[in-house]
Amino acid sequence: MDNLNSAALGARRNEDIALDLMKFVAGTAGVGRPASPSTGFTGAGAAKPEEHVKELLDLYSRCLKAVEGKAPEKEAAK
Repeated sequence: MDNLNSAALGARRNEDIALDLMKFVAGTAGVGRPASPSTGFTGAGAAKPEEHVKELLDLYSRCLKAVEGKAPEKEAAK
C-alpha cells in the first residue's frame, strides 16, 4: 500500500525518466528524423523507417542504462 501512495506523490520509474531523456536527445540531435532535402551536396540516401526505429530503440536503451547508473557497453572494435 505504501508503494502506491509514494507512486501517487510523484515518484517516477527509471523507464519513464529514460523515455523523457530519449525524447529530449532525439529532438535536440534529430535522431530518428528523416533527412530533409536540401540543395547541394547530400550524404547517404534517406534511411528506411526500420532504421529510424532501430536508432530510437538503441537510444532508449542507452538512456535507460544512463538513468540506472550502469556503465555503457563498449562497442566492438571494427
